[in-house]
Amino acid sequence: MGFNVVDLLVERHRLAWESAPADALMAKWRASGALIVKPLTFMNLSGHAIGDLVRYFKIDATDLLVIVDEVQLDLGRLRTRANGSAGGHNGLKSLIQQLGTDQFPRLRIGVGRGDARRDLADHVLATFDQDERPVVADSIARAADAVDVFVAEGIGPMMNRFNRADDRMQKTEDSKPETGSDA
Repeated sequence: MGFNVVDLLVERHRLAWESAPADALMAKWRASGALIVKPLTFMNLSGHAIGDLVRYFKIDATDLLVIVDEVQLDLGRLRTRANGSAGGHNGLKSLIQQLGTDQFPRLRIGVGRGDARRDLADHVLATFDQDERPVVADSIARAADAVDVFVAEGIGPMMNRFNRADDRMQKTEDSKPETGSDA
């Protein structure tokens, strides 16, 4: 999901991928001064590439925005945080280890847990079902919008706008029949 988001950002802002001074590709977003990065390592080792770039460009960890998929969130749901633990995500564990801190913003994109009978790694690496693809495309676009807000305004406005349940979820909750209770 993260690669899809950064690919959309590169396309949206008419940027180009180039080699980076680490095991990654990067696109220089000159208008904002930001770098968009795709580690070329396995996800579980992505902290190595990002750590190398942070040190090379002398970037403060609080200026990062790490985009990851999240099995603990429903498909399509976004959650942003200014900092925090890895929450079981191996890519975040790698990054925290390489940076020596968990004090960096992150954007988690929900992919759900999938079929409980299926191996979780297989679920995360598989393509989405046909009926899930519109939700996935929408979440990728909203995540790219969230990155635009982060770059322009920072983590606070991004969290305020994108941590709410999306309109589809809200409409579903609003259409539930009342039970006669205020609870």
